[in-house]
Amino acid sequence: MINKTKIVATIGPSTCSKQMLRRIVIRGVNVCRINFSHSNHQEAKEIIDNIKSINKELQTHTAILADLQGPKIRVGSFEKPIQLIKGSFIYFNTNKKTTEDIYINYTNFPKDVKKGDRVLLDDGKISLLIEETNNKNRVKLKVVFGGELKSNKGVNLPNSTISLPCLTLKDKEDLSFILEQEIEWIGLSFVRKAIDVKKLKNIIKRHKKSKALVIAKIEKPEAIEDIDNIILETDAIMVARGDLGVEIPLHKVPVFQKMIVQKCLKQSKPVVIATQMLESMTDNISATRAEVNDVANSVIDGADAMMLSGETSVGKHPLRVIDTMRKVIKDVERSKHNISKNTEERELLISDRYISNAICANACQISDQVNANAIITATYSGYNTVKTSSYRPNAYIYAFTNNHTILNTLSLVWGVKAFYYAGGKTTDQTVLDTKNILKKYKFVKKGDMVINISSMPAVEMGMTNMMKLSKIK
Repeated sequence: MINKTKIVATIGPSTCSKQMLRRIVIRGVNVCRINFSHSNHQEAKEIIDNIKSINKELQTHTAILADLQGPKIRVGSFEKPIQLIKGSFIYFNTNKKTTEDIYINYTNFPKDVKKGDRVLLDDGKISLLIEETNNKNRVKLKVVFGGELKSNKGVNLPNSTISLPCLTLKDKEDLSFILEQEIEWIGLSFVRKAIDVKKLKNIIKRHKKSKALVIAKIEKPEAIEDIDNIILETDAIMVARGDLGVEIPLHKVPVFQKMIVQKCLKQSKPVVIATQMLESMTDNISATRAEVNDVANSVIDGADAMMLSGETSVGKHPLRVIDTMRKVIKDVERSKHNISKNTEERELLISDRYISNAICANACQISDQVNANAIITATYSGYNTVKTSSYRPNAYIYAFTNNHTILNTLSLVWGVKAFYYAGGKTTDQTVLDTKNILKKYKFVKKGDMVINISSMPAVEMGMTNMMKLSKIK
């Protein structure tokens, strides 16, 4: 049986060859992530072409996530690491030519910070406090918790409101390349407000070739404050716990993670949990007990997908990592802690999709009552499939569509396996054909109860307004 919770793998030196890409797809990776913080366009193009080629060869629908770097603030390069001593004072300078200070790549840093603001370096390993700023190019800081500072390490400003745009010049250049590649998902880093997502969606809309959807990455405290509006505006959410755990107190991250997942389920938006899922396996052949519990709890919470970062991009054991995650998902989903056994009934909201929403909700409810093996969705936009998934039914969801883009897009969505299907001149024919296809590939067998949902008449491809419960003959 397929797992319902999906696996996102970051592609890097450990997995970028076509042979390795093929192996990770076979092992269970549903979405391949290209991190544009580290990949150039030539490398990305080769990876994208190889994934598309593998999809054709294996008849799979592996999606591609292009992750924009966003306004990442970093210190400059040094000949050797700098030892920062607790209680000492250092200077940051936006002028690269000033050799006696530490260069910072954020031009407005002296204007955006004020005395008493915290500055965290290298994922919070080093902590500083702003002492004074000249509001032009130079800032004096006191070392609160010291350590060894290496070149190009990240800078986080948890107390400061930064004026950097969500899309940097580099992001726009990367975006021009990405939109030409016809891929499914674009990750927007360091989202602060819903307007950030809207700006990216407007750029995508103006590009006739791309149908890419947006994943808003939640890693700033401002995003937590505007989370309801961001969820409504975006197509999916990523709980990016790395920078989030630096920007806000670390002990708050687990509760925020659960809160965001619950809100996404209610709004029928896919949600991905990311960062340090199986971090120790970057070097080791086995995960820690805490990491395994972290993965299991994310499955129990009802996340659509979990993301591997360094574990598969630069790690020594990418295949073992994928196997470990797949096995944990499988065991949790077969247990009484499965999210399908712990979902709450949701109120149907009056909207222009009220009929479709009612069909999807009731299909899930009936499928649980009759112990159906499958909910079969006939879809073009993917809406009824994502909506059905958000109710987390016990039954597997099989989506049939003639929209090639949606086939891959649905690979991120919980519990869904998609098939290309261009037949179905009538609703009755669609119902019969889809059941026969599932029977042929042994996803269902004689005597199984299944539910079909689609639009009637089929040729109009309108909103979902039909549900049929039947047995496989």
